Amino acid sequence: MTNILITGGAGYVGTPLTARLLSRGHSVTVYDNFLYGDDLAAHDRLRKVEGDIRDTPRLYDALWGVEKVIHLACISNDPSFELDEALSRTINFDCFEPMVEAAKTRGVRRFIYASSSSVYGVSDAPDVTEDHPLKSLTLYSEFKAMCEEVLERHRSEAFETVTIRPATVCGYSPHMRLDLSVNILTNHAVNQNRITVFGGAQRRPNLHIEDMIDAYEVLLDADPQIVSGAIYNVGAENMSISAIAETARSIVAEAFPEKGEIEIVTTPTNDLRSYHVNSDKIFHALGFRPKRGVADAVRDLCAAFRAGLIPDAMTDPKYHNVKVLKARQAQ
Repeated sequence: MTNILITGGAGYVGTPLTARLLSRGHSVTVYDNFLYGDDLAAHDRLRKVEGDIRDTPRLYDALWGVEKVIHLACISNDPSFELDEALSRTINFDCFEPMVEAAKTRGVRRFIYASSSSVYGVSDAPDVTEDHPLKSLTLYSEFKAMCEEVLERHRSEAFETVTIRPATVCGYSPHMRLDLSVNILTNHAVNQNRITVFGGAQRRPNLHIEDMIDAYEVLLDADPQIVSGAIYNVGAENMSISAIAETARSIVAEAFPEKGEIEIVTTPTNDLRSYHVNSDKIFHALGFRPKRGVADAVRDLCAAFRAGLIPDAMTDPKYHNVKVLKARQAQ
């Protein structure tokens, strides 16, 4: 079994990813500042290190004995990033190369970097592959792309590097986020009987959180001759925002028949990101293909709402990264 360090391992994806890896017999170190809370279940092979990824000496110490790294930690969406762009740059870009160098010096064999499919910006191409020109529309996605280049520079035979460009993740997590498109629309359908769609025509790739975790497992175990230096799109369904809203309305109405009619309201937006991501490369190279879709994510969320696992969904700021950061700034 492998000793793995996950930066941001207490987050939306990191929390269930950590649980999955522990269940497979791996040892996991979660390196996180726990700003957004800690929903990690105790385990004898789990080590939690409270630290800032900009604190390279502390991270270097945490990397002792680590064989593989999954780097998730960042200011993770555009609204959060824009609260303080100078601060966000230090977290999303400036500390990245020192982190990679620390991992390499420590003898880490494989470094998996979570970039983003948002690096494609706007594209009319019927299928956006990994070779498509990058057109970052925000500093968040621009720094994601810049980190990809930094990582590639440090690749060597002894230091395997892998970059993934995930679609927007959706579905239930013990560390829940309700500021992601599918999750937002489902939450509003369940708790307001009303879905507001901003724009609607934009096409977005989506990925069920369990498929995201499956992909990380595949990348951890893959042949280095295949994956080192590779970049992979990881997405499932490319859907317009309007289509996601219709899916959410239909499934929520079925899960909560007592709610009656659920309204969809469409308003203008200046968020023009639109692209249709092709994820065939990771399938042909590694045999990975998502098993779940947006409808499954909505059903899982409905079950979680029904079970009381997402309390105070419309009022508790902990489900929205930007609200947590604003509260921190106000302190």
